[in-house]
Amino acid sequence: MSAPDRPDSAGTRPETLTVTLVQAAAALEREANRARLGALVPPGADLTVLPEAFARDFGPVGSDVAPHAEPLDGPFATALAGAAEAAGTTVVAGMFETSDDPARPFNTLAVRGAVEASYRKIHLYDSFGHRESDRLSPGPLEPVVVDVAGWQVGLMTCYDLRFPELGRALVAAGAEVLVVPAAWLAGPRKLDHWRTLARARAIEDTAYVVACGQPAPRYTGHSLAVDPWGEVLVEAGDGEETVSATLRREVLDEARSTNPSLANRRL
Repeated sequence: MSAPDRPDSAGTRPETLTVTLVQAAAALEREANRARLGALVPPGADLTVLPEAFARDFGPVGSDVAPHAEPLDGPFATALAGAAEAAGTTVVAGMFETSDDPARPFNTLAVRGAVEASYRKIHLYDSFGHRESDRLSPGPLEPVVVDVAGWQVGLMTCYDLRFPELGRALVAAGAEVLVVPAAWLAGPRKLDHWRTLARARAIEDTAYVVACGQPAPRYTGHSLAVDPWGEVLVEAGDGEETVSATLRREVLDEARSTNPSLANRRL
């Protein structure tokens, strides 16, 4: 199985996708985060990725995030759309979205720009001593793939990276790029896990992985873009930083032709 060709309006498959990863820390004040969007989202990229929970940080461990949830047509998503339009790009960023349970909102990625979409985090972070499911609702078990500049982009959030079945479901739905906004908490072995899992998802799914995290000291940073061979194209440090990469279709096609593991799988 390989991803289907998705031609653009001219009937061709775009050869490149330029991506910018904005490794910026989210404040606890939602207004401050919205005010930064215009300066943080630069022009020139097809796709710009901000971290998980950028609309408002999680706050102290175990704190209630429900008071900071917004609808998908609320102030943050509206400001995100404005920043995307001003920069001529499509932007992905994390927010807390209101749900039917007022006490447990969704952990959602909002996509605004040339395409409008959303993804609600499936795998909640009940691990390493944390209980995200106490404060948040899981999203539906459906892969979300969107067309960005003629490339098929699958959406994941942070802890989702540890679940290879989601990456496989996304490429089965046509994804060529896996985008992973994150707030990957710092700690022993966490940076090694982040890098290893991003490269593993790229290699096993013969897909690009674009993973953007919040910076140190609370989080791991090290946002990175990985090609379908597992080669790291660009990687940030642990502080606030913006990095960019160009994804090339010839590399994707070569990897999927040389290593047709998607076609060869039997389970």
